[in-house]
Amino acid sequence: MNLKEKLQTDLKDAIRSGNELRKNTIRMAISAIKLAEIEKNCPLDEPSILTVVHKEVKSRRESIADAERANRPDLIQTAEKEITILEEYLPKAFDPAELEALVRQAIQEAGATSLKEMGQVMKLLVPRLQGRATGEQASAAVRKLLA
Repeated sequence: MNLKEKLQTDLKDAIRSGNELRKNTIRMAISAIKLAEIEKNCPLDEPSILTVVHKEVKSRRESIADAERANRPDLIQTAEKEITILEEYLPKAFDPAELEALVRQAIQEAGATSLKEMGQVMKLLVPRLQGRATGEQASAAVRKLLA
């Protein structure tokens, strides 16, 4: 079962159980996936669906930052619960050691020795992340190792 089908199944379960927060969160994720499919004019593959779910999580994190500035603990709590729900659909994140090993391998393959070659390393690295680390985390690890 692919991720999109799992979301649909979980949405039905959430509706049956009466879990409003879960239902609304999954509906928003499915809606974002459908919007991306309409924009691309074709069904999304699994990595693209993961990217959409990552964007949804990132959006919630930005909402938390805004709610903190507005001193709205109710909004913060809701966004944190939504993030927890969405993270169920994402693969387990790399631990720092795994990410560093992957970065070292990409640096070695690219033959990079300075930050000027960071783009070449990232070009090799990003497809290997498979939604288990953000581009921001990867670029920070590359900078650290190439500095």
